[in-house]
Amino acid sequence: MRALPSHKGNATALTIAAGICAFALAGCTSSSHPSSNSSLASANASSTAAPASATAAPPDSSPGQAASLEAAFTSVVGKVLPSVVEIRTSSGLGSGIIFDDQGDIVTNAHVVGSATQFEVRLATGARSLKGTLVGSYPPDDLAVVKVNDASGLRPATFADSSKVRVGDIVLAMGNPLGLSSSVTEGIVSATGRTVTEPRDSTSPGATLANAIQTSAPINPGNSGGALVNLDAQVVGIPTLAAQDQQMGGAAPGIGFAIPSNTVKDIADQLVKHGKVVNSHRAALGVSVVTVIGPDGQPAGVGVVSVQSGGAADKAGITEGDVITAVDGTKTPTADALTTLLAQKKPGDRVSVSVTKPDGSTKQVSVTLGELQAP
Repeated sequence: MRALPSHKGNATALTIAAGICAFALAGCTSSSHPSSNSSLASANASSTAAPASATAAPPDSSPGQAASLEAAFTSVVGKVLPSVVEIRTSSGLGSGIIFDDQGDIVTNAHVVGSATQFEVRLATGARSLKGTLVGSYPPDDLAVVKVNDASGLRPATFADSSKVRVGDIVLAMGNPLGLSSSVTEGIVSATGRTVTEPRDSTSPGATLANAIQTSAPINPGNSGGALVNLDAQVVGIPTLAAQDQQMGGAAPGIGFAIPSNTVKDIADQLVKHGKVVNSHRAALGVSVVTVIGPDGQPAGVGVVSVQSGGAADKAGITEGDVITAVDGTKTPTADALTTLLAQKKPGDRVSVSVTKPDGSTKQVSVTLGELQAP
């Protein structure tokens, strides 16, 4: 896999970054290209044959254990799937999770896009409801939609995602490729990932911190759905699938979800205020563009504008400066700079390497501010 190319000449506020790998949003399935069928596959553990001179060990699992795991899967699906909905816009569809008993549904910002009116279909298929946008927060790719009739809705239970561990069994529930109420399974492959969504018509390319990596298959239409543990609790919202740029298509078994603690925090703020009032995300307070050097390669991050009274302004960074490193880590592109900032917190003090318009260089100490809601 290779990195996405930098975007020469496009100024960006520092909520946008490029990941190490290429990613694809698991977002809206185009409504103009419905899929009639899809195959779902589980990963099977490989086994190694015992040497001829040895007696083969009996398998670890027994029919009773398999039945117990199967029963656990069935129970989780029965408890959680009614809380997962399909969200349709004029341009496509995605998934959502019933957040509370007031009719609020949390989903991805890239699922709602620029729409403000939605058709929400329940997993039971019994009702189709009208929904309106409560609020959207693209930097964390989260949004809340409210339906006009909350009667009979079953809110999901959200886990403490800080307790998620690598190896935990998880199920992904949503509407991949337009196949409503689909379920796939896998494990938590890693936690604490920093990943970046590709820019497209529905997403500005948000950088997501502390993402959960999972082997559960995630496909277009899964975005906004539920990644669930065996306690029937939502641990995250599936959002991205990695793309293999060499082989083409999705990289099997590498998907990412926004952790439930972030989901609860941002959704709560959107429900209460209609906007995010505390992002918990670090910011320099600048708009930037990738600068291309004489050799045609990215050479740093040019400052296009500086927020008055922001972190950069207070530290003496001005329009026309080029940021080349933060805490000794090079920032050849705006994407690289944003990825670094996503791993910081408001109030952190960092050393920023700057090249001034006259060619002189200096180290600037900056106390990071807080990213404001767009």
